[in-house]
Amino acid sequence: MTLRVASRIEGAFAERTAFIPFLSSGFPRPADTPRLLERLAADGADIIELGIPFSDPLADGPTIQAASWRALEQGVTVGSTLDQLAEISPDLPPVVIFSYLNPILRMGVERFLDHAEAAGAAGLLVTDLPVGSHPALERRLAAGSLDLIPLAAPTTPQARIETILGHASGFLYYISRLGVTGAREALDSALEDQVRQLRIVVRLPVAVGFGISTPAQAAAVAGMADGVVVGSALIAALGRGESAFGELSAALAAAVHGDMPQT
Repeated sequence: MTLRVASRIEGAFAERTAFIPFLSSGFPRPADTPRLLERLAADGADIIELGIPFSDPLADGPTIQAASWRALEQGVTVGSTLDQLAEISPDLPPVVIFSYLNPILRMGVERFLDHAEAAGAAGLLVTDLPVGSHPALERRLAAGSLDLIPLAAPTTPQARIETILGHASGFLYYISRLGVTGAREALDSALEDQVRQLRIVVRLPVAVGFGISTPAQAAAVAGMADGVVVGSALIAALGRGESAFGELSAALAAAVHGDMPQT
């Protein structure tokens, strides 16, 4: 019997609002990824999403798309990403593998799951595998030791959310707005009410992502949700250099954890 490691992810929400940064594997260079993961951990990440680069990332905006292409051009694969994770996973907070379905199928589902579990991954988020679209595959993914992280959006009906939660563990990733990922200047005015309604009925922690760009926005979302996910803004900062990346990750963690200086 495979032991589930749900407590690794759900436990990250026990003491404080979770800061959940996203890192695109292999960007800007493959050798950078382990160091950047360790930097995020040192800056205060409670959970880390590690993105597998894919050639057709339909849910991702131009910033993450460009990072994926650059990683693919340098030979980054599912296997190389998991090999790097295996080397440092004991020193990291829980890591959620963020992938599209095609790379997993190409590697082979059983081989992928074995490799991911051996690498120390705690969860899996498959962006283009809606609940109910492939029941046999979903059952297999959910049966292993990885938490299967679900997605919900402002357009998701209540009945659909209940169906999604029946197949999920770890946390619910709530997409804060429609469209693709990417930094935005302002949060949706309806977001707070949407998250409040979700938390009434959802047994899992609710983490909000898509479009959160600044420490001020992260602090605002931290007041509504159990976790805050930031991706494109961090990848854009990394494109400017590791110092900019580190400064932003530390500022975001402080904002989410309520440690921002008073002004």
